[in-house]
Amino acid sequence: MARDIKSGESCLLSGVIYTARDAAHKRLVELLEKGEKLPFDIENATIYYVGPTPAKPDQVIGSAGPTTSYRMDAYSPALIAAGETGMIGKGKRGAEVVEAMKKYGAVYFAAIGGAGALLSSCIKSAEVVCYEDLGAEAVRRLVVEDLPVVAVIDSEGNNLYENGRKAYLDSLA
Repeated sequence: MARDIKSGESCLLSGVIYTARDAAHKRLVELLEKGEKLPFDIENATIYYVGPTPAKPDQVIGSAGPTTSYRMDAYSPALIAAGETGMIGKGKRGAEVVEAMKKYGAVYFAAIGGAGALLSSCIKSAEVVCYEDLGAEAVRRLVVEDLPVVAVIDSEGNNLYENGRKAYLDSLA
């Protein structure tokens, strides 16, 4: 459960997650604003901010490294309110996203940037769920096994990027 995960914890995620980047997020939020059903069950879902490269013939998916998360900040609060409990990306998140995470009990994970080939080896299956016209940015349903991530911001708003930096600077004093 997302509320049990604490900032700074290393995790190996296994199970179903979804992919979506900014163009897909915009469409998903537009559906919510119209009161329409989303094309996948967002309840307790984790969304990985990734636009994977095409798979080679012997692969499930191509390189699948995280993209910068702040591009989803305009849309994330609405998806969190709709039931999303996990996000995977890289980089900082805005205050509105953190407030939504605290209100609804979500967690933000960071995946290692530049390690897309390694991360793709944790993806056991991938299928396009919707928005195929977006190409690499289509929403995909992934089954992952032992995907390495770090909880950066927990459901209480504790932020490893801030707390880790402070602890380091304090250690220098």
